[in-house]
Amino acid sequence: MAEKDNTPAGRLVLLSCTHRVAPGLLSWPAWEALHGADRVLAGDPAHPQLPPVRQAGVAVEVLDVPGHALARTLAEAASGRTVVWIGGVDGDPGLTDSLARIAVEGGLAACAVPEIELLPGSYDLPGARLLDLVAVMDRLRSPGGCPWDAEQTSESLVKYLVEEAFELVEAIEEGDREMLREELGDVLLQVMFHARIAEEHPDEPFGIDEVAGGIVDKLMYRHPHVFADVHAPTAEHVEANWEQLKAAEKQRDSVVDGVPLAQPALALVAKLHSRAAKAGLAVTRPGGDTGIGERLLDLAVEAQQQGLDPEAELRAAARRYREAIRQAEQGS
Repeated sequence: MAEKDNTPAGRLVLLSCTHRVAPGLLSWPAWEALHGADRVLAGDPAHPQLPPVRQAGVAVEVLDVPGHALARTLAEAASGRTVVWIGGVDGDPGLTDSLARIAVEGGLAACAVPEIELLPGSYDLPGARLLDLVAVMDRLRSPGGCPWDAEQTSESLVKYLVEEAFELVEAIEEGDREMLREELGDVLLQVMFHARIAEEHPDEPFGIDEVAGGIVDKLMYRHPHVFADVHAPTAEHVEANWEQLKAAEKQRDSVVDGVPLAQPALALVAKLHSRAAKAGLAVTRPGGDTGIGERLLDLAVEAQQQGLDPEAELRAAARRYREAIRQAEQGS
């Protein structure tokens, strides 16, 4: 058994970088470590950080070492010197565990175990996983991706968008947190899917950046009490400002312009009544019609006047009815 020499323990810096930011956007401690290292090593010759690091005057050596031998190779390389390892985009699974095992089981045969430092060179900002969704959606729609996804159009996806929206509503009303997270993801997928399809339009293409940019601009414009100097101390003030700004922005001829007729009928009635009430309109409906439609309309208006959502109220009643049916099936 070889005896350990007196070589002082070195320093092994494990530099982690996220692939979700532009290569070269590293923290100052990361650049200090790279410039101050005796050796800078990496395992992937196509690692996106290698070109900007080399352009900054840092020499990078690429190791061709099997995964099971990587920990020992790095520990030995850092004997008596400072070594920076540029971690792989996959995070080098198992590397830190292997290094810890070397330290616990007695170190290395010919040198001391180096000091090991984990250094984040860059990290994900909130919302960074949305970039992964963009990449996955692009892969699915591109040649060699999914045949089903590739042939979809905005028109063919409408039914799925409606389904996912209602499933999200159900998750919210049921108070199911796990279902809520999943259904939010499904709705987000629909937004991303439609935006990806829109990129391929031959005359008027736009993508998810334009979609997000548009809603950011709209939110900032309609929240002058947050992003400008408009005074709006209460929710009522905020809503009044919102409606005023929206009316000026849309330049509509009627208060009912922009109300989508394709929405569920009870919600449609409630929205129409809300618009009329906010405008202070006294609406006279044609008399003599006492059909089911008119009676349902009256109930929807009554609910809206009481501050209730008629659609939600009917769904709640439907859930209770569903439970009664199940009890009847069980003979209870």
